[in-house]
Amino acid sequence: MVNTQEIHVVGVSKRYGSTVALDDVSIELRPGITGLLGPNGAGKTTLLRILATVLAPDRGDIDIFGLRPGHASDRAEIRRSLGYTPQEPGFHRSFTTFEFVDYLAILKEWGDRKRRRDEVRRVITLVGLETQMHVQIKKLSGGMRRRVAIAQALIGDPALLVLDEPTAGLDPEQRLRFRELLSEIATSSTVLLSTHQTDDVAALCNRVAVLLDGTMRFDGRPRELADLASGQVWSAATRDPSAALAWMTGDGSVRHVGEPPPGADLVAPTIEDGYLTLTGALAGALTESR
Repeated sequence: MVNTQEIHVVGVSKRYGSTVALDDVSIELRPGITGLLGPNGAGKTTLLRILATVLAPDRGDIDIFGLRPGHASDRAEIRRSLGYTPQEPGFHRSFTTFEFVDYLAILKEWGDRKRRRDEVRRVITLVGLETQMHVQIKKLSGGMRRRVAIAQALIGDPALLVLDEPTAGLDPEQRLRFRELLSEIATSSTVLLSTHQTDDVAALCNRVAVLLDGTMRFDGRPRELADLASGQVWSAATRDPSAALAWMTGDGSVRHVGEPPPGADLVAPTIEDGYLTLTGALAGALTESR
C-alpha cells in the first residue's frame, strides 16, 4: 500500500564505467507535473530508470511513497503503483495494440480477465487508439506506437507516472490531447516528465528541474527558470551581430538573446531563454560567433 504521496531522492549517484551519469542528485516529488530538462547525456534517462525501479543507483537513498526500491518486497509494491514510458519502448511488433497492452497488464498482475480487458480498452481509448485496437503494432505509425507506450503506462491509474520523452513523434493535435490527458491525471498523481520540448513544460508543469552533466542545476517553478534570462532578451527590426542568438519571428521582428545594447527593447524571457542561460549555451554561441 502507498503510505505517503511524497518521493525523496537524496544524494543519488550512478556511473557507467568511467562515465558519471548522476552525481549526488537530490529531488523531492509530490502530486503534480515536474518537467525534467537537460541536454542529451545529462543523466535524465538514468534518473527516470532509477525512479522506475529498472536501475539501481550506486549510491544514495530513494524513498517512493514510504517504500524503498532497494528492498525486493518494497520494489514489487512500488511497481504496482507505477506507470513508466521508456524513451525507446520495446514492442512485440507482431502483437496488436490490444494484445500488447493486455500483455503489460498481465505483467502488472491484473489477473481477473474481464476486469483487465476492460481496463485495457479504457487506456487505449484514453490515448485515442480505439480504432487501432486490433491493428498490429508493426503497421502503426511512429506517433501511434508512442501512444501505445503511453497507454500501457496508464494501466490502473498509477500514483507515480514516469515519462521519458512521451511526446516524441506526436503531431500537434496529439500533443495537445496528451497535455489535456496528463493535466487531468496530475490532479491525483505524481508525474515526472522528461522532455526537450520547453513549450510542454510551460503548458503543463508546475515545477521544472534541470540536469546538466549529471548534477541538478535548477529546481523551481517554470517562471523562475525563465527569469534567469531576465534583461537578456530583446526585440529589434534587424539582427544585432553582438547577440549570442538571434532569429526572425513570425511577425518579422528579430528576437535576440545575449547582452543587450543600450536602449534595447527588452521583452519577457521564456523558459527556453532561461534554460539556455543556465546551461551556458548562450556563452558558447557567443564564443563561436567571434
